[in-house]
Amino acid sequence: MCGIHAVISPSSCSLPEISPELHQNLVNRGPDYFGRVTRESSDGRWKLRFTSTVLALRGDRVTKQPLPDDSGSGGGNVLCWNGEGWRFMGEVIGEHENDGEVIYRGLKEARSVEEVMGVWRGVEGPFAFVFYCEALQRVFWGRDRLGRRSLMVKRLEGGGVVLGSIADGEGKWEEVEADGVYSLGLGDGVARRHDWVEEGENFVSSIGVFNKALPSPEGETPLTSASPSVRALKDQLVESLKLRVLNIPNPPSSGTGKTRVAVLFSGGLDCTVLARLCHDILEPHQEIDLLNVGFENPRVGARLKKEANGKEVDLYEACPDRITGRKSFAELKNVCPGRVFRFVAVNVPYSKLQAHRQQIISLIHPHNTVMDLSIACALYFAARGQGSVRSESPDPDSEPSPVSYTSPARVLLSGLGADELFGGYSRHAAAFQQDGYTGLVKELLRDVSRLAERNLGRDDRVMAHWGKEVRFPFLDERLVKWAIATPAWEKCDFEREEEKSGVEAAKRVLRLLAMELGMEGVAKEKKRAIQFGSRTAKMESGRDKGTALLS
Repeated sequence: MCGIHAVISPSSCSLPEISPELHQNLVNRGPDYFGRVTRESSDGRWKLRFTSTVLALRGDRVTKQPLPDDSGSGGGNVLCWNGEGWRFMGEVIGEHENDGEVIYRGLKEARSVEEVMGVWRGVEGPFAFVFYCEALQRVFWGRDRLGRRSLMVKRLEGGGVVLGSIADGEGKWEEVEADGVYSLGLGDGVARRHDWVEEGENFVSSIGVFNKALPSPEGETPLTSASPSVRALKDQLVESLKLRVLNIPNPPSSGTGKTRVAVLFSGGLDCTVLARLCHDILEPHQEIDLLNVGFENPRVGARLKKEANGKEVDLYEACPDRITGRKSFAELKNVCPGRVFRFVAVNVPYSKLQAHRQQIISLIHPHNTVMDLSIACALYFAARGQGSVRSESPDPDSEPSPVSYTSPARVLLSGLGADELFGGYSRHAAAFQQDGYTGLVKELLRDVSRLAERNLGRDDRVMAHWGKEVRFPFLDERLVKWAIATPAWEKCDFEREEEKSGVEAAKRVLRLLAMELGMEGVAKEKKRAIQFGSRTAKMESGRDKGTALLS
């Protein structure tokens, strides 16, 4: 994860300085390098300043940013890059290459807006960027088609803009839409949007064509563990995970580490399948941290203590996600002997949450609802990775004792996206009950069409604050393209009862894959929102509405 900050200002105005707080937040995102480059437009009417911080996760060295022109003339192109280009122009970027440098080589050859767009259309992976093209006297910026990295914009008087991975708390910031690439011409001062796809392509989320087919009147083959879509999903996930968990370099300041990957781990279906497949992919000596977060919720705590009639209650172990997490952890250890899975219990006292509350609110800006904060709190503390692990005692009759532990992993895996792609929300079942497959197809199409509108920028900001990078295997472009091209009944088979397949209809293709991987208990886990599973929701009052604005 890297930090981006860029200012494009009329020369008649002074360039606004980066505050000490913003400087520190940018360094938190990219602790391995801090760099700055300045430019001036050819007619002298514009001043430009580009700032980058680097979290070195690609290539065999720390690549300094911003990436400037190497002509040594003091002018030229500039690229601020925050992302992971897994493939470029259809080819996998090699493990010893830096993805930003590979993409920048292509940009330096561009001599037209269309050639610049051809480069960005050729990138597969999550990213945000700011690119100054000297030849075109134009500044380009944008986020990938699914909006997996944060980039925000603030308009300046006189037509200038400030762009940043995080806001500085001053002025009106907006999330940059993921519906294309934006640019500002330094000659005419006009901003434009450039589409991801060519005109006439009927793509969903600018990635592929959605399959709207309905089953034949005779019905389709039931979805079982032998169905082709189950095998295809496994193949897609394995390929996606290989790009995201192999060849992760150690931090520049440390030696060889055994733990380079951690999973945001509620114990639910999506994250546990990812952890299980990581076992098949990673070398045997690599350890995997499972980050499970639980909160001291005063409202729930008061009720539990009352129900316990004076008996001691461990509020963290009583969290739904902690209960599910320990159960799935035990199943993982049983199915994957020899692999070190480390269950990290991240316990957050109410006092600690309050101490970090204002920092979290600052990071999620411009989002400002109760639900935004509830979700962000869970992700913020989970990504921090500070908790405890149970140390096994030599005495089999004694309870394992908790030992303080901080995960060194700088790559986090999230199961986000599976519900939208494979019909995991209760609204998908409701749509089928109301209007059969016609209603289900409409609801699935609506969800995948809004993937780029998910609050991934918000989530990026709170997790990257700890110098961590979150990766979304289910949101790999090729996996998404396959999933939306697959008929609905091959993903979630609401037409047939659970008894016939052994698992419920929601996300049935993924549940059947879990069964094939030996995770029967996980395959039957119910969907639960993170803010309720970790108990960040409704801390003080059960009447709080998620849409209410923060006070």
